[in-house]
Amino acid sequence: MNIHEYQAKAILKQNGVNIQEGLTAETADEAVAAAKELQKQTGTGWWVLKAQIHAGGRGKGGGVKLAKSLDEVHQLATEMIGMQLVTHQTGPEGKKVRKILIAQDVYYPGPSEKKEYYMSVLLNRETGKNTIMYSAEGGVDIEEVADKTPELIFKEEIDPGTGVLPFQARKIAFNLGLEGQAFKEMTRFVAALYRAYVAVDASLFEINPVLKTTDDKIMAVDAKVNLDDNALFRHPDLADMRDLNEEDATETEAGKNNLNFVKLDGNVGCMVNGAGLAMATMDIIKLSGGEPANFLDVGGGANAETVEAGLKIILSDPAVKAVLINVFGGIVRCDRVASGVVEAYKNLGNIKVPVIVRLQGTNAEEGKAVIDNSGLKVRSAITLKEAADIVKEVV
Repeated sequence: MNIHEYQAKAILKQNGVNIQEGLTAETADEAVAAAKELQKQTGTGWWVLKAQIHAGGRGKGGGVKLAKSLDEVHQLATEMIGMQLVTHQTGPEGKKVRKILIAQDVYYPGPSEKKEYYMSVLLNRETGKNTIMYSAEGGVDIEEVADKTPELIFKEEIDPGTGVLPFQARKIAFNLGLEGQAFKEMTRFVAALYRAYVAVDASLFEINPVLKTTDDKIMAVDAKVNLDDNALFRHPDLADMRDLNEEDATETEAGKNNLNFVKLDGNVGCMVNGAGLAMATMDIIKLSGGEPANFLDVGGGANAETVEAGLKIILSDPAVKAVLINVFGGIVRCDRVASGVVEAYKNLGNIKVPVIVRLQGTNAEEGKAVIDNSGLKVRSAITLKEAADIVKEVV
């Protein structure tokens, strides 16, 4: 589950990470009020306005602006709230900005030079350890740094049993070229960042940039956090942070029906019971000349309700030209699935695209008979080759 920058920073602050302070607003007047309050709290006279959407590249897309007066805060907030922000991660359709973060300006003059770093924490599935990735070349072009100069990206493997050891925090600060007070600040920052990552069962923490201010403070200026959906039952307060406006509507609907759904860009919708079979089904679709329009796993207990919910979600995509339902009857009987398909088809009505049902396993022949005798425009198959041939015929 992705969360917004302001929510991520709240988690960081709760775990002792120094952050760029800020307040949220949903109107221009609220933005001005937030700027005034922030001025009282931090003494800042300039503010940074940041669009709150689940996408990177906001600065390049016009979603991060500096305001040097309260009038400018009002003007920029008016322009930003409600805009359709397009970045390299949103696609050409962009995302609507419903909320902005009014943040303190931390790029102030001082006795030393400011510097931006990159730092993230994520799981290395090959080693079973968490990894801190970091670079002295932080900022908006970190993707280019990783692509063209990967030697500038460092990695530190952290044993989950011990957490970040003091020598590891010092090693990170040393590799970043820090010394003196900034060195000490960075070691504390690293330890607190890792502590926050573990505390909320995150799958990713990405801080870009981590800023060394001109007075040698280390702080998170931006924050991207992804929480592990499978651990949210332990964190009901974090589950409440979900912003459904930022998620795909069909994926949200699928979640309500306990369906594992991921939208893709193809023309053949597929519904399968089992993730491995779903992957094989997408391969069959491609080999047949089509492109999978989605990944949809209804699980082992497929019934009329789940089949109907899945079909409805698939058919809501105008790009879908055919639907392939591929079911292996192990736990569930194929004849029951077939009856569910027939019932769902009748309930939905007016289905204009071909529906192919491939059944294999327990009572597969009986299931095929249910489909064939239904009188509906549903085509049945037993083998994958049969299903593939029909898909090839209709797309």
